[in-house]
Amino acid sequence: MSSTQLTKKIALVDCNSFYVSCERLFKPSLIKKPVIVLSNNDGCIISRSNEAKDLGIKMGDPYFKAKDIIVKNNVHVFSSNYSLYGDISRRVMRTLKYFTSEIEIYSIDEAFLDLTSFPNDLVELFVKKIRNTILEWTGIPTSIGIATTKTLSKIANHIAKKEKSGVVSLVEKKNIDPILEKININDVWGVGKQLTKFYIKNGINNAKQLKNVSNTWIKKSSNVLSSRTAMELRGISCIDLEIHQTKRKSCCVSRSFGKKVENFQELKESIVAHCLNASEKIRSESLLTKSITVFIRTSPFQNKGKYYSNSKTIDFPIATDNSLEIVKTALIALDYIFKESFRYQKSGIILSGLSNLENNENLFSSIKENKIKNLMKSIDYTNLKYGRSTLSLADAGFHKKSNLKKEYFSKIDTSDFYCLPTVRAI
Repeated sequence: MSSTQLTKKIALVDCNSFYVSCERLFKPSLIKKPVIVLSNNDGCIISRSNEAKDLGIKMGDPYFKAKDIIVKNNVHVFSSNYSLYGDISRRVMRTLKYFTSEIEIYSIDEAFLDLTSFPNDLVELFVKKIRNTILEWTGIPTSIGIATTKTLSKIANHIAKKEKSGVVSLVEKKNIDPILEKININDVWGVGKQLTKFYIKNGINNAKQLKNVSNTWIKKSSNVLSSRTAMELRGISCIDLEIHQTKRKSCCVSRSFGKKVENFQELKESIVAHCLNASEKIRSESLLTKSITVFIRTSPFQNKGKYYSNSKTIDFPIATDNSLEIVKTALIALDYIFKESFRYQKSGIILSGLSNLENNENLFSSIKENKIKNLMKSIDYTNLKYGRSTLSLADAGFHKKSNLKKEYFSKIDTSDFYCLPTVRAI
């Protein structure tokens, strides 16, 4: 194998306007039309189609602030549907794993691929095949950038989003300074708001200037991470792919209410639902929790009434993934911190001290505990097969409805057979 073939090649696959693309899957008539997706409680704009971006609608803006533009231009609006987005994301990532096992899932809509083993002259063709397959198998359009480092692949991807082919490679570009000069410093991967202000203050306004600044100055003025970013812009790989994902140390489930909650029963139901959700998550990753924190708070912006926020942490005698035990302990904590006469805006739980199930085998496990484990497996299997919350606890509420404001909810969940859209023959 020649040295040319061994050139480091990292590809970043990014789903275009991912949440919008997921909604368009079931409403293809919205393709090429302005579409936005809102955050929980229809608060802020978290995904925009290119057409919506062209109208001047900004990411993160409150919905009410952009409502005039939205109404005037007939922009189509969706409430967030994370069950749908999560399932489509898993399908996209499974498709990527079909092509290579050297993959780092970076976020719900992004993944890095190590394509070093592919020859330089064939890698772009291979990546186009990946892109076409994802579109064919999942319906999700993607942009793919290829370069010798993760930071440069991010820049290549940034350019690819504006290209018709959706693929850009910087691997064999001998002089990338003209390209880097057009990338604003705040668009460089790893450069946040505070670092952006610092760089601009020191005359570093784009990626080219950061690439060419001396290592001595960076190390003296900033930190090791900034030095790595500059090195990566020079084509020197300093940030490895995290192919083997480290297991989480904690699991937080929380939610703001669409309407303020005053009575204990509603708050209790929300905490129970959070516990069931979190328990299912840690069981799916073969983890056990050593402690639980329950927290509640009112809105810090309410005009009337005093602000109240409190939390309570309780340790389990033995690390557990048992939903029943987790719920029981959480309700003890809730009872401890709940106060009457407050209008609560948010509740949540955190499972901490997570550890691997195989490292916590209890030699004194009783027959009863084994039955509980089998019960948990049965609940998880049933909910996976027939839809979330098919089996639940009475404390979660018999007729519970989402307390979230979801005025524009699509009500589609591809992981739940009964939430799939109906197709009728003409």
